[in-house]
Parts: sequence; structure tokens; C-alpha cells
Amino acid sequence: MTGLDPFTDLLDYPLYVVTAEAAGERAGCLVGFGSQCSIRPARFMVWLSKANRTYRVAERAERLTVHLLRRDQDRLARLFGGETGDHADKFTGVAWHPGPRGSVVLDDAPAWFVGRVESRIDGGDHVGFLLAPEAAGNLVGDRTPLLSLDDARGITPGHPAD
Repeated sequence: MTGLDPFTDLLDYPLYVVTAEAAGERAGCLVGFGSQCSIRPARFMVWLSKANRTYRVAERAERLTVHLLRRDQDRLARLFGGETGDHADKFTGVAWHPGPRGSVVLDDAPAWFVGRVESRIDGGDHVGFLLAPEAAGNLVGDRTPLLSLDDARGITPGHPAD
């Protein structure tokens, strides 16, 4: 047996909506690859597919915003995971506001943080963005069930995965 699929098929990890802004251009996508990767200093890594528009905006951005969604926020998950910014403005009809240093913050996200991009790492068909957290908000006080990979299996990606 080769490849990671038999291993990764067993996982159910959280999904994130990552938003970016560069030179007045906004973008956002549903991201499955992301994790805290350091405690001191605090660092978080998100991986964006080279195939999507959010990656093209993020490679010019100084900061990214990482949002958690509740399990019941399937409309936002489908919008950011199943649509492509190449054909539509995903932010039309979505409540958002400019966050710290021009970041894009989704109002309905139960939790988010803005991270300064410290480095970018080519990982093949995805690029990792190492983020240094600078601000956070809308942090839920309870253990609200969050959107996970299993919740989003029915979303057809706006771009092919590879």
C-alpha cells in the first residue's frame, strides 16, 4: 500500500475559511490543511492550493485571516469551498468588515485570527503560509461544534484539488 489516502481517509479535522487582501483585491477559500505549529512563539500554518484565486491574492498579502465556522454554517462553507473567486465575488451578500491592518474578517465566524505572513513554503500543489498571530476576535466561550472535514464532504470544490 502506498500513498497517504488510507491514512488521511481516517481523519476528521477542522476546516477554516482563510481570507486575504492585497492591493484592494479580496479573496477567500475553505481550507482543510492548517494547524498550530509552535507554542512559543505562537505560529499557525495554513496551506493554500496553487489552483485557486485565494492563493494568488495571498502570495501578495502581508496578512491572512483564519476563521472557524460552526457546523451549521454550511452556506458559508459551500460559498467559500464550492465557488471560485475567478467567477464571482464571494463577499457580495456576506457580512464582513475590514479587520486589523486591512484584513478581511467574516462577521458570522465564531472565532478568527489575523496573522502576519512570516514565510511561504512550497509543498507541491499547496503553499504553506506561516502566520504570526496579531489579533483575534469573536472567540466562542463554549465548545460550539465546529465545521469539520466530514461535514463538508458533499461540497464540490470550486477548483480541482490538484
